[in-house]
Amino acid sequence: MALTITILGCGSSGGVPRPGSGWGACDPKNPKNRRRRCSILVERNGGNGTTSLIVDTTPDLREQLIDADVKHLDAVLFTHDHADHTHGIDDMRALVLHMRKRIPVYADPVTATTLQTRFGYIFETPPGSLYPPILEMHSMQAGEPLTIEGMGGGICAHPIVLEHGPGYEALGFRFADLGYVPDVSMMPAEAKTALAGLDVLILDCLRETPHPSHFSLSQALEAIAELAPRRAVLTNLHIDLDYESLSKRLPPGIDVAYDGMSLTVDG
Repeated sequence: MALTITILGCGSSGGVPRPGSGWGACDPKNPKNRRRRCSILVERNGGNGTTSLIVDTTPDLREQLIDADVKHLDAVLFTHDHADHTHGIDDMRALVLHMRKRIPVYADPVTATTLQTRFGYIFETPPGSLYPPILEMHSMQAGEPLTIEGMGGGICAHPIVLEHGPGYEALGFRFADLGYVPDVSMMPAEAKTALAGLDVLILDCLRETPHPSHFSLSQALEAIAELAPRRAVLTNLHIDLDYESLSKRLPPGIDVAYDGMSLTVDG
């Protein structure tokens, strides 16, 4: 059965346009330049229904779920604890009320601790509160695959540890033959092995110039050449990377992400 991956957001931490600095080099007339924060929806359709998960809960989550017509989720996976990947977590509440059950979320120990500290009420009812918790925290470790079960069949996720700036780690994921690496500054050898033989690689490409915690365009292209996926898609795009201009400069087999982009791989 195939997996369908929808890019819910492909923008950098401030999105495009950004407050104060606007569109930058991006043409505001091109809707593919309007970018929400990075997230994907992964779905498997089966005879009994659909299994669905998202990666990260961005500050744009409400609009992302509405635009993708998400009616239920079987899980949320987190890459790391930065605000642009977590601070929309309360927008899960309306979906939980619709589903009438808590949704499991998976995070590494550092991210789990941060989420439970910042958003404790999400996981446990505070004293004196009338609001029930909406999410269930589950531990996840790099190198230990997990399977998300649902009506459409299982979706296997392989967490991969990456460097996201000096002294900080984030996770990427492999779903069948699709790799999702939205935040990376350096790939350890183990990550490169885990990302070998892909049909599709969705990869961090923040901007033209170097950045301490993200791949630049040249670094992204070097990584793609080394990993040799059949197709690559650039994400986490800053305001200096216009969709049309960048698309014209890329080698065959490499595309620029846009919000709502849909990809399919054999699962």
